[in-house]
Amino acid sequence: MDSLNGVTVFVQVADTRSFVAAGRQLGVSASAVGKSVARLEDKLGVRLFHRSTRSITLTAEGTLFLARSRRILAELEAAELELSHSAAAPRGRLRVSLPLVSSLVLPVLADFMHHYPEIELDLDFTDRMVDVIDEGFDAVVRTGEPTDSRLSSRLLGHYRLQLVASPAYFARHGQPLSPADLVRHRCLHYRFPNSGKLEAWPFIGGDAVAPVLPTSMICNNIETRLCFALRGLGITCLPDFAIREALADGRLQSVLDEHVDHSGSFRLLWPSGRQASPKLRVFIDFLCERVFA
Repeated sequence: MDSLNGVTVFVQVADTRSFVAAGRQLGVSASAVGKSVARLEDKLGVRLFHRSTRSITLTAEGTLFLARSRRILAELEAAELELSHSAAAPRGRLRVSLPLVSSLVLPVLADFMHHYPEIELDLDFTDRMVDVIDEGFDAVVRTGEPTDSRLSSRLLGHYRLQLVASPAYFARHGQPLSPADLVRHRCLHYRFPNSGKLEAWPFIGGDAVAPVLPTSMICNNIETRLCFALRGLGITCLPDFAIREALADGRLQSVLDEHVDHSGSFRLLWPSGRQASPKLRVFIDFLCERVFA
């Protein structure tokens, strides 16, 4: 960076043929300009200017170096202009890994595409733990607290789990009044893709009060359980963001709220240790402002 500053000073002196005039243009003293030129000459091992009490002229080496210096500064200016335009209109491919929670993120991602049509989204929906850096992802959305020190993160928001079913289901089978009552109900379950285990329903007191639940259906996504619950096929455990509208308009009803206690969080993670690109910066800000708005 010091060399670049020296090149800038050198070009200014070559243009003005005066240390005083160059200093005035650069906002520094003539003495500072002279010292900068001297340091550059020492580093290059050549004299760049012939100096006299009346004039400053370029040496042959100075003339050669001036042509190269102008190209260097022109390239730098072009790069700054290109980055400025890129920041004004972010563009390019953005590879993102997301969990299987399309009801939470799809509307926001669609709005993002409307706002930034020059950004190409490459979306990978999976609940497996991807390696953000080794697999080449620009960002990932995941639950829980980050454990990889190589990643930066921002909180998207919090959620909680609820047990729900349709009014038609409760009309036929009755409402459970305690966790133990669930043994007589149809239960719709989620299986973790990594471990193959069923998700435990989050009863207060844990295993001490949790009954062995019937398994009327098992799947590995939210949408299937939500659809089947809306169709009156059983009780299921779902995050509040997936059932908010159905609860509000009465298509689903929650049960055993006083017996259930689980909250979690979603975070956006991306590789740390380097400057985020304009496309990634706007993606981070957009999701953080809107996913749980």
